[in-house]
Amino acid sequence: MPVTVARFNLVAPGATPAELGARYRAALEMAAYADDRGVSTVQTEEHHGAVNNWLPSPFAFAGAVFGATRRVAVTVSAIIGPLHDPLRLAEEIAVLDLLSNGRLVTVAGIGYRPEEYALFGVDFARRGRLQDELLETLLKAWTGEPFPYRGRTVRITPRPFTDPHPLLLVGGSSRAAARRAARLGLPFFPSAHLPELEAYYKELLVEYGTEGWVMMPAAETPLLHVAEDPDGAWARYGQHFLHEARTYASWQSGGVRSAVKSAATTVEDLRAEGVYRILTPDACVALGLDSYVLHPLAGGMPLEEGWRSLQLFCEQVLPRLAG
Repeated sequence: MPVTVARFNLVAPGATPAELGARYRAALEMAAYADDRGVSTVQTEEHHGAVNNWLPSPFAFAGAVFGATRRVAVTVSAIIGPLHDPLRLAEEIAVLDLLSNGRLVTVAGIGYRPEEYALFGVDFARRGRLQDELLETLLKAWTGEPFPYRGRTVRITPRPFTDPHPLLLVGGSSRAAARRAARLGLPFFPSAHLPELEAYYKELLVEYGTEGWVMMPAAETPLLHVAEDPDGAWARYGQHFLHEARTYASWQSGGVRSAVKSAATTVEDLRAEGVYRILTPDACVALGLDSYVLHPLAGGMPLEEGWRSLQLFCEQVLPRLAG
């Protein structure tokens, strides 16, 4: 059975607070519907100061999803680690882990937007050192025992539900991220299909004498939307996918590598590229992927169309994947 993911970043360019509230509530209803029908994971993420209302508070959203669901995991992929206070983050994740009986998965990256660091007055040049401190602090805090922190002794309660600690992965597309994960014995989550980085991480596990594993996107990891008439859906809704693709492209520069990076500048280019795909239920089943990532509310997608896509996936695709 493939892994199935419903992704929500709550982007809605130009939305009013009332419209955003309706979108947030719809996402929770969608999560509950997906959970009832056997979708594996709800995925969310973190970005700050985006004019299109990109979700800045993934743990608040995760808590709401846990309250509306019974089985589905929530993967926060990824948090921008250096923007978080380590002790407060340890508490937040511990509470969510207890609330959900261990259904929270956190991927910690360092981000790639200097603007987000500037917003919170955090030195972008220190992000690697801050990330090291964050990860080391989380692991110590979740033991429930006193430990030294910034020149004093602290103790964090409550202890999480998951033993020895909530699932925490180190995300990134750099050798530094792989080293960080291997040194701490944490799983590694490359941000794209990077077999050479996986091999480097595994070499480092031997060097450090630690244990870990890799959760890496497949070489082909399209973001999916399901429709009975893909041509019509591209014509009506393609601009929503393009908005998200262009936003990502404007943020990712230099050596940043991502499984969903797009170079498209038009809807036609985006469709040809294949990062985003609108497919019939039959074509979706025929993909034969190890993981299916449905993106029902991409780029401000109208709620009714997001519901159509999710329902088609859950009713006409998911049962056939299980078979």
